[in-house]
Amino acid sequence: MIRLTYRIETPGSVEAMAVKIASDQSTGTFVALPGETEELKARVAARVVAIRPLLPSDRASFPDEAGGATIFNRADVDIDFPMDAVGTDLSALMTIAIGGVFSIKGMTGIRIVGMQLPQDFAIAHPGPQFGVAGSFALTGVKDRPIIGTIVKPALGLRPHETAEMVGELIAAGVDFIKDDEKLMSPAYSLLKDRVAAIMPKILDHEQKTGKKVMYAFGISHADPDEMMRNHDLVLAAGGNCAVVNINSIGFGGMSFLRKRSGLVLHAHRNGWDIFTRHAGLGFEFSVWQQFWRLLGVDQFQINGIRVKYWEPDESFVRSYKAVTTPLFFEGDVALPVIGSGQWGGQAPDTIAATGGSTDLLYLCGGGIVSHPGGPGAGVKAVRQAWEAAVAGVPLETYAKDHPELAQSIAKFADGKAA
Repeated sequence: MIRLTYRIETPGSVEAMAVKIASDQSTGTFVALPGETEELKARVAARVVAIRPLLPSDRASFPDEAGGATIFNRADVDIDFPMDAVGTDLSALMTIAIGGVFSIKGMTGIRIVGMQLPQDFAIAHPGPQFGVAGSFALTGVKDRPIIGTIVKPALGLRPHETAEMVGELIAAGVDFIKDDEKLMSPAYSLLKDRVAAIMPKILDHEQKTGKKVMYAFGISHADPDEMMRNHDLVLAAGGNCAVVNINSIGFGGMSFLRKRSGLVLHAHRNGWDIFTRHAGLGFEFSVWQQFWRLLGVDQFQINGIRVKYWEPDESFVRSYKAVTTPLFFEGDVALPVIGSGQWGGQAPDTIAATGGSTDLLYLCGGGIVSHPGGPGAGVKAVRQAWEAAVAGVPLETYAKDHPELAQSIAKFADGKAA
């Protein structure tokens, strides 16, 4: 069985809505059809197996569906779908999960908050190729987070200018650099030109020091063949990572890429907020991320502590737990990528929120490239912040002997500049 858990909100009967979902998303029809026997229904019909009431709400998530109601009943409902009715195709699973559920009349709110899949899905899908262990092995990082930064398209950097910044970041000891998700192959910075300018600096540094900085090039494209050509361009130049805008390329694009990929696949979830920002509608990240991990993402962006956007800290903690919890075995865990307004000052709270783990990629944009001493000093400041956090030393104390961290605190501690 495939178990989906829906959080239902309605002014009427939760039980009736649960039965309606189970019927509509499996064997339900508006009128009886020829051949629609009770035996067939028993074999492939979904079943409501549990209803856990929640406190009612006085506000409808879909206000236009409220009518004159002032109280809205809520419950978490488990519905089991037989494998015979769905199979292991993830597009079929997504259709079953959301299908016509959001169009049911009388529903004032509906959110998918849980999904449990049988072992068949692990066999049918590749999962991460590199994941946590591979990311750390390729960057040569041990006993601390991978420290990364972003080349922002707002800077308008041309390939040779980007390469100059990359050189400074590499010299400062950065582990990971990525293209911003919006930087794919614009006219001012074609991917082929960016690869040609950046990879020699990475390979030269590797030859001199033995450390290969991981650079994630943006290869996303609506045409899977073009995306694979982008992939091959990076791989042939000695690159080992790619940024993939998963919502933009879709399940099919991701599946096509993963089966042929030799790169670490860094998943950017831009657009995800549409599905989850309203607490009474859409998806929990814990459900949605399962699809992409099965398809094979290696690294997964999940925001962080005190981010610059809407997501509260408790949502980040749930996302971190989801990404780092095995679906079927330890190897299917994706590397959590912590970003959005990060500058090092969140390191102590991050390590506390993750239970002391440093198995993560800590990604700073402005927190590194906007450092008063330049991007190189920004890298050092973040490294110093994590050294302090791992040792349990307050940042202000550690900063007394580490000027880069002191400068970072002076600029970013108000939370407005990173």
